[in-house]
Amino acid sequence: MLNGWFEKGMTKEAYIRKMNVHQENLLHIYNTFQLKEEDRVFLQTLQRENIRAVILTADWCGDAMVNLPILMRLSEEALIETRYLIRDDHLELMDQYLTNGTARSIPIVIFMNENGEETAKWGPRTAEVQKWVDEKKQGLPEKDSPEYEEAFGKFAKEIAKRFTSDPDVWTDIKDDLIETIKNRVQ
Repeated sequence: MLNGWFEKGMTKEAYIRKMNVHQENLLHIYNTFQLKEEDRVFLQTLQRENIRAVILTADWCGDAMVNLPILMRLSEEALIETRYLIRDDHLELMDQYLTNGTARSIPIVIFMNENGEETAKWGPRTAEVQKWVDEKKQGLPEKDSPEYEEAFGKFAKEIAKRFTSDPDVWTDIKDDLIETIKNRVQ
């Protein structure tokens, strides 16, 4: 059951207030991203279903920076109650949701019903975004190379720039999240 984890989590507002790395970028996306009317109509059909979600995240994470403000908008429209847990403070839960069985990649969104039973999981990124990131990573030197740190810094800036400015990325995330919500076990 996920009820205990949900109770430990921060509200959206508390999580945003606590941020100090990507708060400005998250709020930029949150304030810029717009739902289409058809998405709003679908999400409003969920308002009586008492869907809740626990989100494993961290302020330093670029994927969380772009995914969470979109999730927040969807959740507001569907009346999905959300709680945010900092990954490194909740490794017991995180280790149940490893990416590819090994990586503590975030964000992880765990949707649940009113009984605290998992109905769907989403994260850490869409397949399309993963493909683009993988292509960009191919140009990076080996981690033990002296050039790695500088190259990785440029790579991270390029990703952050696209994540904070590309509406196509936002739409891909929104569509993928909505598909996950539609396909959840009821």
